[in-house]
Amino acid sequence: MNIGITCYPTYGGSGVVATELGKALAQRGHSIHFISYAIPMRLQGFADNVIFHEVETSNYPLFDFPLYTLALASKMVEVAKYEKIDLFHCHYAIPHATSAYLAKQMLNQPGIKVITTLHGTDITLVGLEPSFLPVMKFSIEQSDGVTAVSRFLKEKTLTNYNIDCDIEVIPNFVDVNKYKRVDADDIRQHYAPNNEKILVHTSNFRPVKRVPDVIRIFNEVRKKVPSKLFLIGDGPERSQCEMMAREFGIHEHVKFFGKQVEFINILSAGDLFFMPSQSESFGLSALEAMACGVPVISSSVGGLPELNLHGQTGYIAEIGDVDRMARYAVDILTTPAKHNAFKVAARNRALEFNHEKVVAQYEKYYQKILGGSSGPAT
Repeated sequence: MNIGITCYPTYGGSGVVATELGKALAQRGHSIHFISYAIPMRLQGFADNVIFHEVETSNYPLFDFPLYTLALASKMVEVAKYEKIDLFHCHYAIPHATSAYLAKQMLNQPGIKVITTLHGTDITLVGLEPSFLPVMKFSIEQSDGVTAVSRFLKEKTLTNYNIDCDIEVIPNFVDVNKYKRVDADDIRQHYAPNNEKILVHTSNFRPVKRVPDVIRIFNEVRKKVPSKLFLIGDGPERSQCEMMAREFGIHEHVKFFGKQVEFINILSAGDLFFMPSQSESFGLSALEAMACGVPVISSSVGGLPELNLHGQTGYIAEIGDVDRMARYAVDILTTPAKHNAFKVAARNRALEFNHEKVVAQYEKYYQKILGGSSGPAT
């Protein structure tokens, strides 16, 4: 198949999933064409069967903002014509599914299909803005196929937008051959020379991730367990978190690594992973940590309970319940037998989201949509 994939190239779950999916499909012999305004973060170096098409936007005095939706639609038309695209797979509904709809209308080729994968904040936050809701609903309904990364997100979409749409649940995935616990003694010796426990969090530091809660939890844990905190990523709340660490007097024990493309060695050094998010449709970074044998303490929102099994792979608590999360952390870190059991269970749970299994699900879904009628998913 010739597949056009459109995603946000930045540091975030939807872009990571789209990129890893494209690379995996390319390895299975499909021709993959990434279409975006920049090279996706995890698309590094040459990959056979993978081509990147840059969407160029121009600034004109007449327009206050770049017209990316239209520029993307035009690029999709161009790529479809010259690369004989069979389907567009759009990750994140706005504006990618909207652009794909426009491109399909301009191409006037019923054989080309549009599949939209919903990842979370496009539905739970962005799409519910009054100015976006009609176009979001329309773009979903006009897609030939729609997938969601969790059962929670599927139900949320159907409820929020009052649509009668067949949504396939295909979860996020992880390359379990790549994401596995590796020797990280050098990291532990450098950052935790006195055998302190290492707690880890990774995100884009947006408010929805509640990274300040991670600082608060760690501050409580350190009162009972000698430990260090590793923070991977960057974003609007990083400065606030750095300030909080200094105010608590724990900044010497908190390491901000910034954005990292590959951080399996950092995860492998970890004893516990935190994800106290306000909204999380699946929890890809938690899955990556679990694949490296790191138990997870998370909030109970969205699709997280579908991934992180309470009392087995870690614990879940209500949003903002810093005290309970800290107690859970201390419990795990001070009970070696439980900690070891959770580490094994976390890895085994991650194996259920093996990339080969999930990529095969996408392939089967592509074939289903390509073999179906030309009408939208509704």
